[in-house]
Amino acid sequence: MKDLTINTATAYDLPRTFVGRHLIDGAWVAGAEIFERLSPSHGVVVSRSALGSAAETEAAIAAARRSFDAGVWSRISGKARATVLLKVADLIEANVERIAVQETLESGKPISQSRGEVGGAADLWRYAAALARTSHGDSHNTLGDDMLGVVVKEPIGVVSIITPWNFPFWILSQKLPFALAAGCTVVVKPSEMTPSSTVMLGELLVEAGLPAGVCNIVLGYGEPVGSLMSRHKDVDMVTFTGSTAVGKRITQAASDTLKKVALELGGKNPQVIMPDADLENAADAVTFGVYFNVGQCCNSSSRIIVHEDIADAFVARVVELSRQVRFGDPLDESTQVGAIVTADHNAKIDAYVKAAIEAGAKAELGGGPMSVEGLGTQFYQPTVMTNVTPDMAIAREEVFGPVLTVLTFRTLKEAIALTNDSEYGLSAGIWSTDIHTCLEFSRRAQAGTVWTNTWMDGYPELAFGGVKQSGQGREIGKYGYDEFLEVKSLVMRVGRDSRAPWVKTSA
Repeated sequence: MKDLTINTATAYDLPRTFVGRHLIDGAWVAGAEIFERLSPSHGVVVSRSALGSAAETEAAIAAARRSFDAGVWSRISGKARATVLLKVADLIEANVERIAVQETLESGKPISQSRGEVGGAADLWRYAAALARTSHGDSHNTLGDDMLGVVVKEPIGVVSIITPWNFPFWILSQKLPFALAAGCTVVVKPSEMTPSSTVMLGELLVEAGLPAGVCNIVLGYGEPVGSLMSRHKDVDMVTFTGSTAVGKRITQAASDTLKKVALELGGKNPQVIMPDADLENAADAVTFGVYFNVGQCCNSSSRIIVHEDIADAFVARVVELSRQVRFGDPLDESTQVGAIVTADHNAKIDAYVKAAIEAGAKAELGGGPMSVEGLGTQFYQPTVMTNVTPDMAIAREEVFGPVLTVLTFRTLKEAIALTNDSEYGLSAGIWSTDIHTCLEFSRRAQAGTVWTNTWMDGYPELAFGGVKQSGQGREIGKYGYDEFLEVKSLVMRVGRDSRAPWVKTSA
């Protein structure tokens, strides 16, 4: 590991242990029991949170139902809703450092990336506020002289929001402001591994003047909190981000009440590298794509598909860049890759790598856990795997760590086939200076997002979501906003009825 760039522990005064409570009907509720979160990087308890039970979950759902039915949020003007959302955006920006430090301590991600996640989320709130004021339906004035048709959009109702640990603040901000902009009321359950930034956002919602019961937060585990939120009869929709396996269980739980389910799940996202590409930019983007957020990212470009003519040179450049990526203390300003979220997940990543090596793959770099001086062993080396075949688990399954697999191809047709040879379809990318090549790939790639000559650029205006087992529904953008709306048709007769009567009367 001497050839890696490692940041050892820095001198940093850790904040006081954060105490998290439930937010139910506008009141902060302490639980009878608590659970603790041990920092994956620093090995100390960084939060103590109320442990939610079925009772708190029922109370939160009931509060959301009462609030929605009373119309304190669902029936006010779009302008009034937008005003609150804009206040929240301002408050987020004023509290970036406090939230980011806590998120880094709970998740292990670098502080620079936590700051970017929290600060960038304010833009999602502002865009959702704009949608609250500009949403509209349709009118149909061509149905005949005595008929007028109007299509209106109404909030779907009570929404359960269940978020993961890898981007706890960002992913909540891909869901919550859009649900609120639509007029819905919500119950939120963050991951038990990263609960605190959600509670901090709840504090900002209260400060911004969101009415009691509109947003409720219950902390705890999938059972009983998440499962009850998924199957409860008074919940109209569930939106979940996480693993495909849990997404399937949520769909099953929701099926008895036929509530709407939106899912953003796993990915095994490829970048195709053509021989005419700008190889330096492509290598930098590949390095970023696999190590960003410690590789614990649904959009991670964990597999690359490289033309045979350039494969050796391209992989060598990625390995060279990988050696220069700064791994280590996530509280160091210069760190780019921090700690793995749990020891069990670190072991799972390593099991994928070891199984691939046993099957004939080669680790060009890395290939195992590592320790960082002053911080412990919950880190994983930057790893680049060659001699990988498409049937290996490491090439097909979501490893969710800083591990890159390399496949090769000869023709664009073969590259597209390898791209689509996956249960997942979240994102894909291609690098080429030929616009025709980029367009053909973009049309044929089975993915919710296709990047050409870039990776992981995103904007609030553009919808995000996947196909196949990467999920259903969309987030952010106008399409993501529409997920929280029901469409209702109003059919209205104008003036006297000109139809001949259906019932013939004798008069």
